[in-house]
Amino acid sequence: MTQVPEVRKGQAPAKLGRNEFHLRFRKAFQDPAYEPLERELEAIEQVAWEAYHEGRKAPRTVKAGPGFADPGYDLSVEWKEAHERLLAAERHQKDPDSRNRILLINGSARNDGTCPGEVSKSWRMTELAREILAAEGFEVDVLDLSLLNSDYDRHIHPCKGCVSTAMPLCHWPCSCYPNHAERQVNDWMNEIYERWVLAHGVIIVTPVYWYQAPAVLKLMIDRLVCADGGNPDPSSTHGKKAEQAKALELQGWDYPKHLAGRAYGLVVHGDVAGIEGTRRSLADWFAWMDFVDAGSFAQLDRYIGYYESYADSHATFDRDTAVQEEVRNVARAVAEAVREIRAGRVAVSQHRLRDPRPK
Repeated sequence: MTQVPEVRKGQAPAKLGRNEFHLRFRKAFQDPAYEPLERELEAIEQVAWEAYHEGRKAPRTVKAGPGFADPGYDLSVEWKEAHERLLAAERHQKDPDSRNRILLINGSARNDGTCPGEVSKSWRMTELAREILAAEGFEVDVLDLSLLNSDYDRHIHPCKGCVSTAMPLCHWPCSCYPNHAERQVNDWMNEIYERWVLAHGVIIVTPVYWYQAPAVLKLMIDRLVCADGGNPDPSSTHGKKAEQAKALELQGWDYPKHLAGRAYGLVVHGDVAGIEGTRRSLADWFAWMDFVDAGSFAQLDRYIGYYESYADSHATFDRDTAVQEEVRNVARAVAEAVREIRAGRVAVSQHRLRDPRPK
């Protein structure tokens, strides 16, 4: 019998005391307009303190039911609903009568509804791609990640790295959020998972910030780790039981690739440096998940206004009609790849090779 490795402890700080909790809780209510509601706030704060102190992460649960390792396990209602939506989305995506669908992702953090006060060039490129795909009869789902910065209380909470403890601890979809005890709520990812599952192809359009992808894009990418090897049955680890997850992985884990077989395209742009490295790392990430490379026209990295002023960058893009057409070609290439895949003319992950070192 395999011995389960020790679960290492000792990093996390102690829980907040009551006074420190009070100070943090009240930071959300600095507007003087809340002052007449002091008694109501005190009552709400007390409930929030009790939820935090008792660790009530998922206060509303439902029995897992048939098909789960432990049918009597209490699953989060929110997780169970997300799980069922993903199953329905997968059925729809695989239905040969469903429309071809592309998930078109704007990875810029900028829009004119927040501090920069102006749309991004990535958004304009996304619109160019959307127009081509719509004209070719595709269903186009535009995911604008800049809404994280302009929408009220919208979040993609950071990945907690469950996979590094054991792969089966990383649930598909992610079960780390919402965590009501910690007020880690309004997480966007359950909707985003569904949109990825529904797609037959995915195109990411992104600028480069400081040699890397923007934080809004990287947050989503990190939270998609559960799509590549994640455990679709939290009852098998009884939630976040690290020892059970380690034992399950050591028994032999198959690392299911929940999004494999979809086509992908990339548009990466910048003004000084970092575009090639970012484009390559994103392409490697897609390849790791067994996405289908749509060919050389589907991957683009370009400088727009190389070392020119930020203030004139939109006008520079207006003049660069070649890069505009290259963006359109990315959309055309991914559209053609989707048609080929769905027609069965491209073999997708059908080899009989076995990875001797799955990860």
